[in-house]
Amino acid sequence: MLEGRSGRQEMEVGRCRCGAALSVAGLLMVGGAWGQAGPVRMNGVPEQIIPRVFDVGIGSFEIVPGTGVVVGGTAAPGAGGSEGTQAGASQALDVMSGRAWGEAASQNATLVGVNPSALAATCMVESGCQNVAARDGSQIRGAFQMYDPTFEAGLTRAVRYNPALEGNIQRGVDGSMDPANQAIAAAAELRSQAERLQDAGIGNPTVLDVRAGYQFGGAFGVSVAQASDSANLYSLLSGRYTSAQLATNGISPTTTVGDWRASVSARIGDAASQPILATR
Repeated sequence: MLEGRSGRQEMEVGRCRCGAALSVAGLLMVGGAWGQAGPVRMNGVPEQIIPRVFDVGIGSFEIVPGTGVVVGGTAAPGAGGSEGTQAGASQALDVMSGRAWGEAASQNATLVGVNPSALAATCMVESGCQNVAARDGSQIRGAFQMYDPTFEAGLTRAVRYNPALEGNIQRGVDGSMDPANQAIAAAAELRSQAERLQDAGIGNPTVLDVRAGYQFGGAFGVSVAQASDSANLYSLLSGRYTSAQLATNGISPTTTVGDWRASVSARIGDAASQPILATR
């Protein structure tokens, strides 16, 4: 995260994962989701893809034990809403599902009411779905690259969405460095950003619609989502971020919203147009 001019909990100087790699999860209310400066460190060796076998023609799916929820299919009542919508399979979901923690993360997303493909797209952009340790002096960590206060607030919000999660969450740094557990907070952040867009008139927000709120902070979620491709992204963000901060994160005075959208879409592929919400 970039550090705001006030020096408070706005953001830390880092590198945006725009194009090459986009940034980390947005600070609650005032912050933005930006990457870290300098090398990142993994906990141990990088995780390897776990091979999976899929039935031809139906993609990847699973039934969440005890819930009746089909991940990659239609969410059952009680998983964040009452009427299911399609939450399709995606390349990003296949990557996340190949991690040792991926299936549990998908289940937790569904329990918060979020399409697992949307969650998977987020970890793809943030870390390549690797469990990245925070650099020295930073509070940004994990597969979903969440700032510690945002992680804690996300867990609280997730329990409001689904009280059954209360006994299954772990707070603190250890909880944030458990990707399946951090997925609960990340999913709650995605759902919250999607609900903001719904309030602004975007009926069924997609992964690409919500990305700005997760990356740049909730203050920019609606304005960027509603902007035309030709709108100047630099101008939209420069009121909060300095020129140096934007330059460090790959955003120049000529960067358009369309340029940024293309860079995000290139990273998440077929998940970009999928809905955030698993239920309506």
